Amino acid sequence: MINHIKYIETILYVSNQQESCIFYQNIFRNPPDLNVPGMTEFIIADNCKIGLMPNKGIANILADKTPHPDSGSGIPRCELYFYVDNIQFEFENAIKSGAKLISPISERDWGDKACYFSDNDGHIIAFAEKIK
Repeated sequence: MINHIKYIETILYVSNQQESCIFYQNIFRNPPDLNVPGMTEFIIADNCKIGLMPNKGIANILADKTPHPDSGSGIPRCELYFYVDNIQFEFENAIKSGAKLISPISERDWGDKACYFSDNDGHIIAFAEKIK
């Protein structure tokens, strides 16, 4: 275990902060803990949160050191893999929330039952349960 890392925040670069906020609010079934121009955050566990930052906002920070994030919109750039208590419920909620189905609930070689979706920016969202 890595003891010197105290908190994890994963920040997704998004083309439309407001649309992404609504989408993830529906996926998490909770309002954001922070929602200001340039950053939305959802605390999803005691030591973990998911942030949403507009492509243009991070482009200002990155300057010309990397390609502009808009050039990667729609391309899978990360995967959020969530272990859940009820995969069927999360599957149905994701469909209802407008997530694009990539792969239905299936038993996977690594010992999980998982399903895969994407959001409007192409980020992959997986819900999983351990196979008993």
